[in-house]
Amino acid sequence: MLEGNIKIRVRYADTDQMGFVYYGNYAKYYEIARVELFRNVGLTYKSLEEMGIGMPVIEMKTNFIMPAKYDEKLIVNIKIPEMPKLKIKFLYKILNEKSELINTGETVLTFMNLLTRKPKRVPAIMKDKLSKYFE
Repeated sequence: MLEGNIKIRVRYADTDQMGFVYYGNYAKYYEIARVELFRNVGLTYKSLEEMGIGMPVIEMKTNFIMPAKYDEKLIVNIKIPEMPKLKIKFLYKILNEKSELINTGETVLTFMNLLTRKPKRVPAIMKDKLSKYFE
């Protein structure tokens, strides 16, 4: 299993009139965590796209437990629980600065050839970079 923690500070623009993080922004927080987790293992979305590989989200689940508020520091814990094949699953837990669990989520992405727009298996470079976490 591959796991990481990403820190995010809630910006004013992320909040609604009540001062809570607008629900749609959790998808953005999940994406930030995915991008940084890949960066930490030596992969970037940019390099994957340059190789003709896209990763569209095909499923997203989220559970709102407590609201996040403006200027709070959040920790997004992200896990890839299994070695990807045709799809890659991510699990998320978001904690506030008091270490209280405020949100859980899951996304499933697939791999796509950007030229043909057809699904493909996990790219070899990703398999190589991730394999040591799933031995």
